[in-house]
Amino acid sequence: MSEADKKEAARQFCQRWTGRGKEDEDDHSYWIELLEYVLEADHPTTRIEFQKKVVGPDGNTKRIDAYIAETRVLIEQKSLNVDLSKPQSGHDGMTPYEQAKMYDNSLPVSEKAKWIVLSNFGEIWVYDMDMRVPEPKKFTLTDVYAKPGVFDFLVNKKEKKLNEEMEISIKAGEFVGLMYDALLKQYIHPEDENSLKSLNMLCVRLVFCLYAEDAHIFGTSGHMFHDYLAEFETKDMRRALIDLFKVLDTPEDKRDPYLNGLLAQFPYANGGLFAEENIEIPNFTDEIRDILLEKASEGFDWSKISPTIFGAVFESTLNPETRRSGGMHYTSIENIHKVIDPLFLDDLKAELEEIKNIQIEKTRNKKLDAFQDKLASLTWFDPACGSGNFLTETYISIRRLENEAIMLKKRGQIAFMDVINPIKVSISQFYGIEINDFAVTVAKTALWIAESQMMKETEEILIINLNFLPLKTNANIVEGNALRLDWEEIVPKDKLNYIMGNPPFIGYAYQNIKQKEELISLYSSDGDKTAKNAGKIDYVAGWYYAASKYIVGTDIRCAFVSTSSITQGEQVAYVWKPIFDKYDIHISFAYKPFIWNSEAIHMAHVWCVIIGFASNKKQKNLMYEGDEGSYFENINFYLQDAPNIFIESRRVPLCNSPVMSSGGKPVENGYYIFEADEKEEFIKKVPEAKKYIKRYVGSDDFIKGYKRWCLWLHGVSPNEYRNYPQIMERVEAVRKYRLQSKKAATRLCADRPYEFMEIKQPIGDFLIVPEVSGERRKYIPIGYSDGETICSNKVRYVPDATLYHFGILTSNVHMSWVRAIAGRLGASYSYSINIVYNNFPWPTPTEEQKSKIEQTAQGILDARALYPDSSLADLYDPLTMPPELQKAHQANDRAVMQAYGFSVKDTSEADCVAALMKMYQELTEKKS
Repeated sequence: MSEADKKEAARQFCQRWTGRGKEDEDDHSYWIELLEYVLEADHPTTRIEFQKKVVGPDGNTKRIDAYIAETRVLIEQKSLNVDLSKPQSGHDGMTPYEQAKMYDNSLPVSEKAKWIVLSNFGEIWVYDMDMRVPEPKKFTLTDVYAKPGVFDFLVNKKEKKLNEEMEISIKAGEFVGLMYDALLKQYIHPEDENSLKSLNMLCVRLVFCLYAEDAHIFGTSGHMFHDYLAEFETKDMRRALIDLFKVLDTPEDKRDPYLNGLLAQFPYANGGLFAEENIEIPNFTDEIRDILLEKASEGFDWSKISPTIFGAVFESTLNPETRRSGGMHYTSIENIHKVIDPLFLDDLKAELEEIKNIQIEKTRNKKLDAFQDKLASLTWFDPACGSGNFLTETYISIRRLENEAIMLKKRGQIAFMDVINPIKVSISQFYGIEINDFAVTVAKTALWIAESQMMKETEEILIINLNFLPLKTNANIVEGNALRLDWEEIVPKDKLNYIMGNPPFIGYAYQNIKQKEELISLYSSDGDKTAKNAGKIDYVAGWYYAASKYIVGTDIRCAFVSTSSITQGEQVAYVWKPIFDKYDIHISFAYKPFIWNSEAIHMAHVWCVIIGFASNKKQKNLMYEGDEGSYFENINFYLQDAPNIFIESRRVPLCNSPVMSSGGKPVENGYYIFEADEKEEFIKKVPEAKKYIKRYVGSDDFIKGYKRWCLWLHGVSPNEYRNYPQIMERVEAVRKYRLQSKKAATRLCADRPYEFMEIKQPIGDFLIVPEVSGERRKYIPIGYSDGETICSNKVRYVPDATLYHFGILTSNVHMSWVRAIAGRLGASYSYSINIVYNNFPWPTPTEEQKSKIEQTAQGILDARALYPDSSLADLYDPLTMPPELQKAHQANDRAVMQAYGFSVKDTSEADCVAALMKMYQELTEKKS
C-alpha cells in the first residue's frame, strides 16, 4: 500500500468511527478495522483475541475485552464518551485502568501485558507497563490519521522481521554445529590446540563460502561453491578445498595460467581470510559431504542471515564453554539499539530528517553530501567486542543512513563519480578488542557479511553493480585483554568518537585471581584504599575505569551494558567515586534496571543497566525507564535525578536514631536448627530439652510465616545439658565441623561448640527488618518480635524501637531510599545496615507530627491483626494486600511525608529520593 493509500485508509477509519461506538457491539469491528486497514496487519482476526478468559482474584472467571498475544497488548474497551479516568459503576468502583490491571495480574507471567490500552472509541490511552509507574499517553481518534505510526506497537512489524532473521541465523548456527562435530571426529588429535584452531578457521572459511555463493559474490548462479565441490568424490574433497582456498587467496593476474574449470572462475577474496595455508584440514566423510552440500548449501539461503545475530551464534556454537552450557548466546538487536540509539544514532537520524525537510534541491543535496562525509568521518570502538555484534549492528545502521542519503540524492542528480563510488562509510571505521582469538575471526567475518548486505541495498537503490571483492583487510579487531592493553595503541583518542559494548558480566564473588588482579591494578593508581575496594566490584567496572581514563579532555561519548549491581549498594562508591573524583565523568543517559535476555535457547535473565557517559557536560541527561525517556538536570551514579553523591559504608547512624544490628551466624552445619517436625522428634527423645528450644527466624521465615527452631545453649550451665547424650552428640558434631573449616575464625570457635559462632541477640522486644525482600512489594514487611526469638544473620533488628521508629521505617519515604540505594540479590532488595540504615536521613518532626506517626504506625499493626492467619507474605503481596492495611499504610505515608515537609500531593518518588539525597549531603558535610 502506498503512503497515499495508507493516509486515505486512516482518514476513512476516522470518518467511520467519529461519534459512534458501543462497548459490547462495536469493539470487534473497531479493532479489526484498525489492524487491517490502518496498520496493514495480515489476518487481523487471528492476531486479536476478544473476550479472553482469566480467573480473577476472587476466583471467578473474568473476560478481557481484547488481547493481542504477539505484542502482549491488553485492551479495555468502553463505550463512546465514557470518562477513562473515572471509576465505573458495576466494576467495584474501579477505573478502567484498575480494571485492566486486575486482569493483567491474573495472566501468567509469559502473557503479562507489555502495553495496556484503554479506549472509548474517541480516545485511546496507552500505558507502557515496563515503566515503574505507568502513565498514560493519550491519543484522540484524529491521531489515528495524523500519527498512525504511534500505533505500530500493536502489530510490531519490525519485531516480526527481526524474529525471522533470528530464526534463520540460529538455524545457520545449528548447521555450523553439525559441521563442526562431524569434522572434529576426523582429526587425528582432536584435543590438540592447533587442531582445534584449524577446525575453527575451517568452519569460518566454509561459512564465508556458503554465504558468498548465496549472496552471488561467487558468480551469478547462487550455487558456485556447491557445484565445485559436487564434482569431487568424498575422498577428494579435502584436496579440492585446499586448492580452492589457495585460489581465493591469489589475485587473478598471479594465478596458474593453465588453471581451468570452475576453480578458475572463483574471484580473489583477499582480506587475510584464506591467507594461512597450513591450517589442518581432515579427510571428508559421506556425513560431512551431506551436511555441507545437501543441508547447508542446497537446503538453506545464507544471504538472509543477520550478521549481528549470526556472528554471536556462530562464535558460541564453536566455543566449547557455551556449547557445554547448551545454548547459542547472542545479544538481541533490540538491546543493542538501547545502547547505540541514544549514544549517537538518534542524533544522526534527526540530522537527516532536518536535511530531508529542506525544500531547495541544490541546498539539500549539498547537505546530504556533507552528511555522508560526516558518517564517513566517524569512528567507533568496542573494547569487549566478542563476535562483533555491536560493531556489526552499528555498521549496518550507519550504512542504512548513508543509503537513505544516497536515495535522496538520486531523486535529484548524482554526479558521475558518485555513481562509480557512492559508498563512503567503511568497515575500517570500526575498532574492537577481544580476548578470544576465534571470536576475533568471527567478528571480522560478520563485518564482511554486513558490508556485502549493505552493498546489495545500495545496488538496488542505484540499479548498478558494485564490486564487493576483494575484501578489505580488517585489522582493526585486535586480539588481547582490554584491561591490560593501551587503548591508544589500538585507536588514537583524537581519531575516536564513540566507545560502546557489553563487557563481561562477572560478579566480584565469581572472578578468578587474574581478573581481581586486573581490577586492583587499574584502580591502584588512586591509592591503597581504592585498590582494596577494587576486590569488591564487578568485573565490568574495569571497562568504565579504562574508558574514563582514556576519554579525559575529549568529546568521546561512551555507553556500556552492565550488571545493575554497579549502581546499587556499596558498589556505587567503590566503582564510581574514584572515576568521578579523578576523571570528572558525567552520565549523559541511562536505562534503569531491566532484564537482559542474552541467549537464544536458554534465556539468561540478568538485571542490567545501560550507562552512557562522557568527560564533558555537553549532552542532555536522558533517563529511560522501560521505553520511556525523560530529561533531568543531573543523573547520579544511583541512576537518580539527584546530586552526585556517594553513600559510603557507615558504622553508626548518620542521625540520632537507634542502632540497628544483624543476627548472629550459627555456623553449625544444621545440628542446632530444626524444622517443626524435627523439633517435635527431638523433644520426644529428650523432653527435658524443651526449655532450650527457641523460635529461630531468618528473612524467609519472618515474611512467609514458616516456623523454625533452634537449640539455644548460650548462657546455659554445662551441668544442665551435659548428661543428655542426644545434645552432647550435636555439640561434638559442631566442634568437629568447625575444626575442619578453612577459616581460622571458624576453627577458633570450635573451643565453644555449645553455642552459635556469633552471639548477637537482643534483650527484650525488638523490631525485625528482613535482609532480603522481593521488590514486587511496595513495602518491606517489618514487625516486632520478643526476646525469646533468636535472630539469624539474615535479619536486622532494632532493640527498643518505638512506634515512631516503626512508622518511619515502614513508610514510602524510607522505601524510596531503599529502592534507590539498596543492593540487590537477584530481583530482591538486600537491606544493608551500613549503607541503607546508617545513612538514612531521619526527619526532625514536631511533637504533634511524631504523635501522628505513632498513631498511624499502630494503625498498621491493628490492620494486620485483623488477619491473624495470614503471613506477612500474604498481607504484602500486591495482589492480596487487604484494603484496611492499604489504607493504614497510606495514612502512615502521609504522616511521615508531612514530618519531612514533603507535599503529599505533589511529591513523586523521584522527588522524594532527590530530597533525601540532598539531606544526606547536607548532613555529611555538617558532620565533616
